[in-house]
Amino acid sequence: MHSFRNDYSEGAHPAILEALTETNLTQTVGYGLDPHCAAAADTIRRLTAAPEADVHFLVGGTQVNLITIAAHLAPYEAVIAAHTGHVNVHETGAIEATGHKVCTAYAPDGKLTPELVESVLAQHNGTEHMVAPKLVYISDTTEIGTIYTRAELAALRRCCDSHGLFLYLDGARLGSALTAEGNDLTLPDLAALTDAFTIGGTKNGALFGEALILARPHDHFRWHMKQRGAVLAKGRLLGIQFEALLKDGLYFDLARHANALAVRLRDGMAALGVPFPVPSPSNQQFPVLPNGAVAALEAKGYGFEADHAVDEEHTCVRFVTSWATPPEAVEQLLADLGEILSEN
Repeated sequence: MHSFRNDYSEGAHPAILEALTETNLTQTVGYGLDPHCAAAADTIRRLTAAPEADVHFLVGGTQVNLITIAAHLAPYEAVIAAHTGHVNVHETGAIEATGHKVCTAYAPDGKLTPELVESVLAQHNGTEHMVAPKLVYISDTTEIGTIYTRAELAALRRCCDSHGLFLYLDGARLGSALTAEGNDLTLPDLAALTDAFTIGGTKNGALFGEALILARPHDHFRWHMKQRGAVLAKGRLLGIQFEALLKDGLYFDLARHANALAVRLRDGMAALGVPFPVPSPSNQQFPVLPNGAVAALEAKGYGFEADHAVDEEHTCVRFVTSWATPPEAVEQLLADLGEILSEN
């Protein structure tokens, strides 16, 4: 049976493998200073309408989050994040291991608001006895599949400006967010409204890789990258992948496929009477299933993750679709779940 555990179980889109194969014996300089990285960076500047932006390519999400935060904060400064934020719950304390406390606000839909940011600021008295919150971390999509609107991001920008805060958006699943139902954000919007954001490749067709866009260039960012092992000797492997992903809109086509199948899964489960605590328009779906149904799907070989227990008899689980998910896999899942629920 198919695995819906995550959106990076497969290797890479064939166009990326073809590009890597075609350039395999081409010699270039190392450390991301090659023509492929330069071309991919120029493409990103054009797509984001940010000609002065600084663009860097890094291997993975935790790495880019850690280095971006460490590079922009003094040792006594802290991060503000939703309680579900990746930097808070999925990175093994990577941010705090660098000396930057993560201060959280409870966000039922996974999204920070100006009010939540200010509630965290209000808990800090501005003296040397406490950390000083300085960077607001958000992700789009969020960890529970929700997305930000342009109005919501603009409100956060105004809040950050009024308090002198750095606004950073983790775009590990940015393709899914920008192609989701109800989205009105664009790449130029992100460049205009954040201080830094990422375009995730790992979860949208690449073998690995994240592109970091610094709207306000950091003169010594590569020093931080090198110190933390993020300057890849064969940096061209990152540039080649982003060249392929961003050619002719492939990046967004792959995300649309993942979203379309997630919506089919969501609507099909809803038709079976399955509830969803938080509506998600993206490629992550969080249905609440009876524990017996969870066990039955696992016994059939389906891959997915348990998110949290709802009560003694029900569990909220996560299903994730990807650029490579076959439509027939979703239909088979819905058929099997229908049979399981009818028997219980």
